[in-house]
Amino acid sequence: MNSKKAIILPKYQKIFDGIGENIKLARKRRKLTAEQVSERAGIHRATLHRIEKGDPAVAIGIYFNVLKVLNLENDFSKIAQDDEFGRKLQDLDLL
Repeated sequence: MNSKKAIILPKYQKIFDGIGENIKLARKRRKLTAEQVSERAGIHRATLHRIEKGDPAVAIGIYFNVLKVLNLENDFSKIAQDDEFGRKLQDLDLL
């Protein structure tokens, strides 16, 4: 089966780039090597490198495993937590 590569617009790629940089900085603050984090997350070092570069093709579960190793798994649960636009749409429907 052929998989299609997701098209990411440059402004959204910048978000992934920022996430990758944040993960890299978190790893360095903890004085962990890429080898240590990748081993603990159960991934190849090359996959961690892709994450730290903000590769959107890496599975979200792999991102979670890396965050778990860095004790940042609670940050993961904050994704889409404050759905301001969705709440406004819901409020409009209530009128």
